[in-house]
Amino acid sequence: MYFAALLARTEDGWEASDTELDDVETLSDLTDLAREASVDDDTVLVFIEQEDAWFGVVRVDGEEDPRIYVSDAAAAARSSYGEILLTDELLGRDPGDDDVADLDSLDLDGTEDGEPEDEADADDEEDVGATAKGEAVPSGPIGDRQVLADLGVDEKELLALDSTDALGEIAEVLGAAEVLETVR
Repeated sequence: MYFAALLARTEDGWEASDTELDDVETLSDLTDLAREASVDDDTVLVFIEQEDAWFGVVRVDGEEDPRIYVSDAAAAARSSYGEILLTDELLGRDPGDDDVADLDSLDLDGTEDGEPEDEADADDEEDVGATAKGEAVPSGPIGDRQVLADLGVDEKELLALDSTDALGEIAEVLGAAEVLETVR
């Protein structure tokens, strides 16, 4: 089960709203959604979590590029919402790396040189984290570990958060726990 919410900073504190991500397909779409919730180009935080597996925080400050932190990239890669956050830039890949391979190098029948694949080898090759494109993704935290430092959650605290209620703990530090709970 997923939970997604926007926290927009205002003069009076934080305002929370739950958000549907059904129409969000890219980080750009998510950033636009956050900017729409912004008051006077102030900070907006997008919280996304998959129950007990991973959480992500996207910070949008006015027209600046979004800053992203994901608690477990491999777990997030297995979810459609997580893949929105796992951009080529965040993963340290060149945007052109996902070009289609030339036809001569494609393995169209699923075997190497026409030989049947050994089932024992297939079990050993299970990847803990892969995007829909089949690219390997590192296990563990990825992204801007200072994304919340100026708001009271430094890198050490962010890395120590357990996925069980990380967003609630972050909201507590921000002074936004009550408003976040209203949209949960």
